[in-house]
Amino acid sequence: MTNLTAGGKLAERVLERLAQATTDAPGITRVAYGPGERFAHDLVREEAEELGAVARVDAAGNFYLTLKGIDPALPAIVIGSHLDSVPHGGNFDGAAGVAAGLAVMAELVGQGIRLPRDLTVVATRAEEAVWFPLSYPGSQAALGLLDPQALEARRSDSGRTLADHMLEEGFDPDAVRRGVPGIDAGRIAAFVEVHIEQGPRLIAAGAPVGIVTGIAGGFRYVDVKCFGAYAHSGAEPRFARHDSVLGFADLVAALEAEWDALEREGHEATITFGRVQSDPTQHGGSRVLGELGFTLDVRSAEAAVLDRIEARLQEIFVEVGAKRGVTFEAGARFTWEPATMSPALIAGMDRAAAELQMQAPHVPSGAGHDAATFAGAGIPTAMLFVRNENGSHNPYEAMEIADLDQAIRLLLRFVTDFDNLSDQP
Repeated sequence: MTNLTAGGKLAERVLERLAQATTDAPGITRVAYGPGERFAHDLVREEAEELGAVARVDAAGNFYLTLKGIDPALPAIVIGSHLDSVPHGGNFDGAAGVAAGLAVMAELVGQGIRLPRDLTVVATRAEEAVWFPLSYPGSQAALGLLDPQALEARRSDSGRTLADHMLEEGFDPDAVRRGVPGIDAGRIAAFVEVHIEQGPRLIAAGAPVGIVTGIAGGFRYVDVKCFGAYAHSGAEPRFARHDSVLGFADLVAALEAEWDALEREGHEATITFGRVQSDPTQHGGSRVLGELGFTLDVRSAEAAVLDRIEARLQEIFVEVGAKRGVTFEAGARFTWEPATMSPALIAGMDRAAAELQMQAPHVPSGAGHDAATFAGAGIPTAMLFVRNENGSHNPYEAMEIADLDQAIRLLLRFVTDFDNLSDQP
C-alpha cells in the first residue's frame, strides 16, 4: 500500500517474510523454542540492527533491541510482544506487535527524532500456552519471576522440558532458575504491547485501533472427569442410572445460569468447555456413558468474579453428584491473574488519538497477553488492539496492514509525547 508510513511498510515486509518462512498449511506454525520462533527472532534482530539498534539476549532467549535516547539514565519505554504461534495459526497474533515496535523505531530513525530516553523493543518467548502449560514463561523469565518448577514443564509436541529446549537453543536455564532477570523492572518507564484484537468489538465499532483497559485473568481445569456407571441403554431403568452425560449437562446448565446472573449484575466473564470427550473403546450407541472428560476455561477481569464462579463450581459438583449419582474429579488447575492497564498511559494514548483525530475506543481484553506479566510486576503498562476479523489462533486472521499502520502512528505519537505527559507514571 503506497499510503503506508515507512514504518508500516517495514512491518508489512517483516510480516510477509514471516508468513513465507513459517507456513504450515492451512496456517503458520512457530513452535516455542523451535525453528519457526528462532527464524522470527533472527529476522527481527536483523531488521532492528539495520536501524542502529543494539541487540542483546537474556538467559531465557527473550531479546531486547534498544535505540539509544539522549539520557540513558532515564528508564526506558519498552514495546513488545511474542513471536511464537499456535499450530496452524494466523501470522499476526504476537508478531504484529513486535513488527509495530520495529516500525516505530524505523519512524524515529527516518525522521531524525531522538527520544529523551531509550526505546527498547522486546520479543518474548513461548507466550502461547499450547506449547507449555504455563502463563507467559518468556516474560516471567524476563523479569526474573519464573517459578523454577516451570522449567520442568514439558512441551506438548516433544515431551521434553522447557529447560531442555532452552538449553538446546543455546540459552541458560540455570540462570533462569536462579531468577536472573533479563530486564530490570525499575528501569522501565512504560511497557506497551500492540496486538490484534481476538474478538469482534473493533469490527463492530468500525474502529481500526482500540485502547485496552484491562486483561482478564482466569482459571482452567485441563482434565476434569465426570464418573458415572456404564450400563445397557435399554435395560438400565432411569432410577438406577448414573449417567455421566446428564451429569455433565446439568453442570453446563448450572454454570450458564451463574453466567446469566453475573451479566444481569453488570459483570463480564466467559465460561468455555473447550474439549469434551469419552473413551472410544467404551462408549457406544447402546450404552449409558460411565465416564466423560472435559476442559473448563473461565475468564474475567474481576478477581471477585473468578472467585465467585470457582465457589459456585464446587457447589455444582456436589449438587449434581447427589442428583445424578455421579462424581467429579477436577484435576489440575491452571490460573493467571487479571491485569489493569495504567490510567496514566491510557490517558496518554487517548491524547495521542485525539491529536491524530483517530477513533480509538476503550476495549477490554478477554485473552491473556505478556502485558499482564509486566502490569502484575507493578510496571506502568498499556495495550493497543488492532482491528482483526475472524478471531485468532486460526489461519483466517484478517488484520489489514492499514489498520496496523494506524496503531504505529498512534504509538509513535505516544512515545514522542511521553515526556510531556502531565500525568506521566
